[in-house]
Amino acid sequence: MANGGRGSGAAADARVVAPVAEDTLGWRDKRTLPRHLRDMLALDDFETVARRRLPRPIYGYVSGGVETNASLRANRAAFDDIAFVPKMLVDTSMRSAATTLFGHTYAAPFGLAPMGGSSLAAYQGDIVLARVAAQANLPMITSGASLTALEKVKQAGRTSWFQAYLSHETPVISALLERVARAGFETLVLTLDVQVPSNRENNVRSGYNAPLRPTPRLAWDCLTRPRWLCGMFLRTLITQGMPHFENMGPRTPLISATGVRTSGRRDKLAWKHVELMRRLWRGRLVLKGVLDPEDARLARESGVDGVIVSNHGGRQLDGAVAPLRALPGVKAQAGDMTVMMDSGVRRGTDVLKALALGAQFVFIGRPFLYAAVVAGDEGVAHAIRLLREEIDRDMALLGLPSLTDMGPQRLTAAKGGEFLPRRD
Repeated sequence: MANGGRGSGAAADARVVAPVAEDTLGWRDKRTLPRHLRDMLALDDFETVARRRLPRPIYGYVSGGVETNASLRANRAAFDDIAFVPKMLVDTSMRSAATTLFGHTYAAPFGLAPMGGSSLAAYQGDIVLARVAAQANLPMITSGASLTALEKVKQAGRTSWFQAYLSHETPVISALLERVARAGFETLVLTLDVQVPSNRENNVRSGYNAPLRPTPRLAWDCLTRPRWLCGMFLRTLITQGMPHFENMGPRTPLISATGVRTSGRRDKLAWKHVELMRRLWRGRLVLKGVLDPEDARLARESGVDGVIVSNHGGRQLDGAVAPLRALPGVKAQAGDMTVMMDSGVRRGTDVLKALALGAQFVFIGRPFLYAAVVAGDEGVAHAIRLLREEIDRDMALLGLPSLTDMGPQRLTAAKGGEFLPRRD
């Protein structure tokens, strides 16, 4: 499979994607924004509007964690345990957040995380996220659980990666890798933390199933959300027909009274299968869901190019350690692998804290999907702009001429926090 080169540095891929022009970053006069975006001042603002627009089962599916939501809460709480130690009288006038990852120079140190069912929440959600990410010169990871064929997503966004859910079966692994390579993806992300379906009680309580079951309750939830019903669902039916799960297991319709999604057992997936993938896949191979430093060491020894420290956004094992807390230990065992992180990132300050603790890049999911729900391409572009502006502003306030200057020396424990030792 000829599909790009391995390695985590610039030598791995001589092609460099040109950064977005700096004049697109400037703080925009609120009056120049469309009216429906003027009150969107931070990523969290998109969720407030999206919650009103989405049917209850779909909002519950996107927003929820598992069981008690302990991991979901812990992911955010970890950031609050850390405070900054800014440095004064540093010339930051030439600061830049451009970041080189796997040989590509991106406009900022963040990308869009994989989210299954994006096109259930927003019209052509997978396409929108991939297209806008490419326009902004950021990576977007296409979910294996998406409702859009992976080939179409790659066509829409040249900066897209592909995320796979795979069982232990060699023919299944080989077939998917061949398909992903033909589509032109250069980076493959294998998600590890889905050995069995998680206990998403919130899905049951909100009435969500995959595929969705046609019930009076679902009909009422949809009828009372006319923006979603007309702007997403009916529009999709008219232009594309019934959506299907396209990239994992048998092709299954979104709504079915009897359909069942099957994707094979994943609890037999082991390191020998990662090594098989490494032999078959010529592109960059990333493992997502690493929290144990020992797993980072094994990944490095298996020839993996990078890891994403993640607990699946709090959607798999309730009580799993927050990725921000696991990050330093994973980084210590990573060697020359690229270390990335997701789960709980919402502000520019969060991005910088993750970078200080060892991440080279972070991924963010739900807020960008909410932005697509609120205003499609325009909403996602605005959300990206807001986060880029926050990072740029925070770099100046911290005294950071470059992101390489952001290290643990710029952090201390917040009041009452036990995450980091206090500085004198």
